[in-house]
Amino acid sequence: MNVEAIKNLLYRLADDKLIIGHRHSEWIGMGPILEEDIAFASMAQDEVGHSQAYYRILHELGEGEPDQIAFNRKAQDFTCCQFVEFPIEDYAFSLVRHYLFDMADKVRLQALKASSFEPLAALATKLAREEKYHQLHAQTFVQQLGRSTEEARLRMQSALNEAYPMAFSMFEPTVHTESLAKEGVQPLEDTLMKQWRVEVEAFLRSSNLQIPHVEDLSSYFGGRSGHHTEFLQPLLSEMTEVFAIDPTAKW
Repeated sequence: MNVEAIKNLLYRLADDKLIIGHRHSEWIGMGPILEEDIAFASMAQDEVGHSQAYYRILHELGEGEPDQIAFNRKAQDFTCCQFVEFPIEDYAFSLVRHYLFDMADKVRLQALKASSFEPLAALATKLAREEKYHQLHAQTFVQQLGRSTEEARLRMQSALNEAYPMAFSMFEPTVHTESLAKEGVQPLEDTLMKQWRVEVEAFLRSSNLQIPHVEDLSSYFGGRSGHHTEFLQPLLSEMTEVFAIDPTAKW
């Protein structure tokens, strides 16, 4: 089995979770209603915890300790997709990103439950159960707002128009994509993307939202190979501010 390919996949999964978790945490104390403030805080905690679980498998494969991996790398060393890096903007954008990300996570985890790499399959089975609540939250609020007032629908549509082209970066292929598929570790990224697209587009239409036309699905590619937006490094600097004071400290 190609260990380097598996490590690369684990880094991508973990980095996505860590960065989206940090973005969710930025809603703490700022949610449009108290319920959403608490919901995003809870989901942030889950996502960071899930990133740690992936980093832990990496450590078992010979990589550094989870805290060192998460907090002691530069932006160009991260393999997260560009979609998770963008600022939270308004609630509509964050909600749409949350929905698109968690539905992609649903499709991926379902596939990973059958992974030939047993530690990943076992973890995917566990995380899939926890992620159901994220998916339910996203679906509930996207549908309610899409079917609500005209102002709410327009705001959701505007957010979808912005976020949807970015979302394809979650399925950016890498040099390891075919190897992972051949060894049964994970299906091709294109296969996962097509499954995700069928599910989310049907749901969005049922929520009174129009699917934006995306001419170039690769417009936001680059994150998987260390090419990131201008927003990632400031996020990392903020996230690691305390850690950077004494990277060797034991908590």
